[in-house]
Amino acid sequence: MLAAGFDPANLPRSDPKKMNFSSGSGAEKKVWRDIWSAGQGVGQIDAVLPAKAVVDKLADEYAAARQRLQITN
Repeated sequence: MLAAGFDPANLPRSDPKKMNFSSGSGAEKKVWRDIWSAGQGVGQIDAVLPAKAVVDKLADEYAAARQRLQITN
């Protein structure tokens, strides 16, 4: 957060009563579609890889775990 210019110890607070997530004025927008959030997991991303590389890595890690646990079937 510091690298992005935010000090975690001094983040601004907002007034929840002033937050308005409704679509308002009869618009057809959906709140769940229009508000995007990445969550804390986004901080763990250190590379953008092709899907095949991610799936191959997951399969390798799964096979290694099965071997460590001596799971045969």
